[in-house]
Amino acid sequence: MSNRAAQPERSRATLAVLAGGEGRRMGRPKGELVLHGRPILHLLLDTLQWPGPTLLVTAPGREHPPGWERFTAEVVDPQAGLGPLRGILTALEHSTSELVVVTAVDMPGVRSEQLDWLVDALGQRPQLNGLLIDRRSHVEPFPSVFRAAALTTIRKRFVAGERSVRGLLQETAFGSIAAPETWPADVWRNLNRPGDLKSEI
Repeated sequence: MSNRAAQPERSRATLAVLAGGEGRRMGRPKGELVLHGRPILHLLLDTLQWPGPTLLVTAPGREHPPGWERFTAEVVDPQAGLGPLRGILTALEHSTSELVVVTAVDMPGVRSEQLDWLVDALGQRPQLNGLLIDRRSHVEPFPSVFRAAALTTIRKRFVAGERSVRGLLQETAFGSIAAPETWPADVWRNLNRPGDLKSEI
């Protein structure tokens, strides 16, 4: 699938970047990271060149990280420390788009190719409200894509105390799809500890 073919769908979808984590292992909130002398949020937006709305999802006490003003809107989880499923829920609660593509601030290797592919894959599966990526029998929570209709199920699970993004696969309207073998390993790199930044600075 070409980027040109995906462009109309991307322009109607919201890109949500989750940046509300405390970053305990990193020693600072990941939304404040600097890569190659630039705020990580600048790098992500410049790399992805998203044509539709963009949402930055943060948490109380971690609002307005460097680069927040470049997003269409910043939305804040009602409480800090509730995990990435809460971030997805917050994004869906504030998005006005039919589709929401979700990625994490600590995954700078994700490119528009992966997001285009996800949008297209969900479009081919009208029976699903959400799609995760299966990487060699390991399901990755991000990047992922959701329809607006996923909100009800995700909210219900969250209220019930379920916090796992992968746990959404227990619901019939959520599925996973194998990642193409041609994707570079860099796509899955997470910046979790200060040592992970050595090759990035």
